[in-house]
Amino acid sequence: MDITQILLAAQSPDANLRTAAENNLTQFQEQNLPNFLLSLSVELSNDEKPPESRRLAGIILKNSLGAKDSAKKELLTQQWVSVDPSIKSKIKESLLVTLGSSVHDARHTSSQVIAKVASIEIPRREWQDLIAKLLGNMTSLGASAPLKQATLEALGYVCEEISPQHLEQDQVNAVLTAVVQGMNQTELSPEVRLAAAKALYNALDFAESNFANEMERKYIMKMVSDTAVSKEVEIRQAAFECLVAIASIYYSHLDPHMQEIFNLTANAVKGDEESVALQAVEFWSAICDEEIALQDEYEGSDDGNSTIHFRFIEKALPSLVPMLLETLLKQEEDQDQDDNVWNISMSGGTCLGLVARTVGDAIVPLVMPFVEANITKPDWHCREAATFAFGSILEGPSDEKLAPLVQAGLDFLLNTMNDSNSQVKDTTAWTLGRIFELLHSPAGANPIINNSNLPRIMAVLLESSKDVPNVAEKVCGAIYFLAQGYEDAEPMSSVLTPYLPNVIAALLNAADRADTTHFRLRASAYEALNEIVRVSNIPETSGIIGQLLQEIMRRLNLTFDFNILSSGDKEKQSDLQALLCGVLQVIIQKLSSTDAKSIIAQTADQLMVLFLRVFACHSSTVHEEAMLAIGALAYATGPDFVKYMPNFFAYLEAGLQNYEEYQVCSISVGVVGDICRALEDKILPFCDQIMTVLLKDLSNSMLNRSVKPPIFSCFGDIALAIGENFEKYLPYVMPMLQGAAELLGTLDQSDDDMVDYGNQLRRGIFEAYSGMLQGIKGPKAQLMIPYATHLLQFTDAVFRDRSRDESVTKAAVAVLGDLADTLGASSKDLFQTHLFHVEFLRECLDMDDEVRETASWAQGMINQAVVS
Repeated sequence: MDITQILLAAQSPDANLRTAAENNLTQFQEQNLPNFLLSLSVELSNDEKPPESRRLAGIILKNSLGAKDSAKKELLTQQWVSVDPSIKSKIKESLLVTLGSSVHDARHTSSQVIAKVASIEIPRREWQDLIAKLLGNMTSLGASAPLKQATLEALGYVCEEISPQHLEQDQVNAVLTAVVQGMNQTELSPEVRLAAAKALYNALDFAESNFANEMERKYIMKMVSDTAVSKEVEIRQAAFECLVAIASIYYSHLDPHMQEIFNLTANAVKGDEESVALQAVEFWSAICDEEIALQDEYEGSDDGNSTIHFRFIEKALPSLVPMLLETLLKQEEDQDQDDNVWNISMSGGTCLGLVARTVGDAIVPLVMPFVEANITKPDWHCREAATFAFGSILEGPSDEKLAPLVQAGLDFLLNTMNDSNSQVKDTTAWTLGRIFELLHSPAGANPIINNSNLPRIMAVLLESSKDVPNVAEKVCGAIYFLAQGYEDAEPMSSVLTPYLPNVIAALLNAADRADTTHFRLRASAYEALNEIVRVSNIPETSGIIGQLLQEIMRRLNLTFDFNILSSGDKEKQSDLQALLCGVLQVIIQKLSSTDAKSIIAQTADQLMVLFLRVFACHSSTVHEEAMLAIGALAYATGPDFVKYMPNFFAYLEAGLQNYEEYQVCSISVGVVGDICRALEDKILPFCDQIMTVLLKDLSNSMLNRSVKPPIFSCFGDIALAIGENFEKYLPYVMPMLQGAAELLGTLDQSDDDMVDYGNQLRRGIFEAYSGMLQGIKGPKAQLMIPYATHLLQFTDAVFRDRSRDESVTKAAVAVLGDLADTLGASSKDLFQTHLFHVEFLRECLDMDDEVRETASWAQGMINQAVVS
């Protein structure tokens, strides 16, 4: 089998040749993986082979060793581990040889594949001489520049793939020495210096003890500073990227170096290429992020922990703010047309916003003179920069400091919505949105929006919603935040009632515009509409919302007649259906929580027909939105929802089995809970199928772990709905709960994501037990006795775990009360044996209202059980 010819044929323009070659490769891989990988590595290393076949060999090799998906990655790791050691050794030798190839692509790919192998082997204490071999390339006499460059790339990629604990300190020292020497100006090859700067970026995580040592830190910082003024733009950019990373990782060691770094960044922002200037601004954004995090961490503590909070931003403020304001004047023409644009003016404004959050009121007197000097200038660049500066500092300073400025400037901003320049209007609409989001509080002492200025605000927003799409999108955002301000002050939302018909009409028109080439205006209009519905005052507006319901249903019905000729058409249809289902969900929730429930009852049949037709169009995003809307409809219609179950059930089951698109699966699990609450024991005929699918989900290693906690909660919902009929599922459910409880002991407590997942899992387990205890309460309560000891042991372990969050505490306390309530006197011995509950409940009685109330109820239940 000539691998070269097959690899070339796999890239042929002739589809038949290509398919045959791809099948050959797959067959070779499946029948003899070790030799397949060896052949690829030999192809990659052979300088006499065509570049095309070598490139594909490298790509396939890399993809055979790692994947983004964790389950796939684990499978590939196991496959590599089980390859014969002698073959692995040949492959690795081949890869190291390729680093010296005369072909750049081959060297580059080889450095990536070496890192993939290292990511599997080094944590397993294998390939221990890799680092030494790579360093040998750097120090051997006569090593060519290409070999050094590829070696540095490989070192950088290896550092990216493995964790600091997997290298010994002397290895780290040697890597850093090689990398920093590669950055030295005496190294004549710019390619080598660039590879060294990029490798340092990846190796910084490993340098903790080197940064703690003053002499070593000074040496590293000097090299980075020298590299930041290299002749080559790319190398300067890489050096500044290192400074950004150092700001995040080694903030506490930066004090002695800040003056020099300030000078470097100031020169770069003033006069360097944009790619370098962007990183120089990013350095200050990273310092802000660190100081904001420190302030959040030590908020309320007496000493404010000044030892590690150097207040770099506060000290640099008088020079830093003018430097950032200067960047705002460097806009590009038409940058408002492109949502993904990122240039020095955007970066400067973002950093200014972070500075405002870091220092609060102190920024205002430094920015306002710039705003006042530029806001009325004839050059649009000045007007836009002034507005952007004002909008950027609205989060951080106190309301007392900002409110007078906003009240004085609001009318001016409303007038500016008629500016001749589209970019000025775009930024003004964004700034109005920020004012409404951050400072509009109707229940406050001195509200920004009042009866005298609301008519003018509404008139301007309604008019500007007809502006060019990017401006109209920001205006929809402003309407959204204006409405959102009334969420916590609902009776006050009556002031919006007179405007409701016009606002709804304006938002529907914005969503309908033929010029909405970018999807974001339509999405923004519907999101604003949702918020308007959420805050509307139902007794006054049920008629208007009822008409809107009919209109959205009409629009959803029209989507079924779209002419679908391409995948693009299909996507447009799906996106629109998802948005419309989202609006219907909000309307259903709003009307069903009030006296206007009858409107839903009258349209429920039509709604359900529409949702089922959406499912029939098949697309996961719509599937999610339609599922959520059906959940809301089940809540609204209660026991009557049972008539829709026969037609709906197949789609629900498909959603529960959708392992690939796990969000759909997760939402479907939530909808089962909604339906249980609506139907109660009428859900019984469907329970066998639902339980079978849910238990399969839990056993499926391919399903994303985030779906598992909601499944446990869902068992609780089902048990509550069907009561003692849940008995037959106990032998299947209980081992699952006990297995999950054991898994909790193995989670990595140093990983925040894992701690978070652990808490979700605990809450899910407790909610399952609570549902079962409440559901089975009564004549068959004794069924729960065999599981009570395990439940108490698990609750005890959770009580002793300090990483539990408040929702877990509340669920744990509730389950203790449920256990006592359901088992009554039968739980007496259990509670007397497991006395941790005394201390646990005492601790909870000092917590916030919800936990305290639950604890007090649980205490009462346990006392009754123990006394009886």
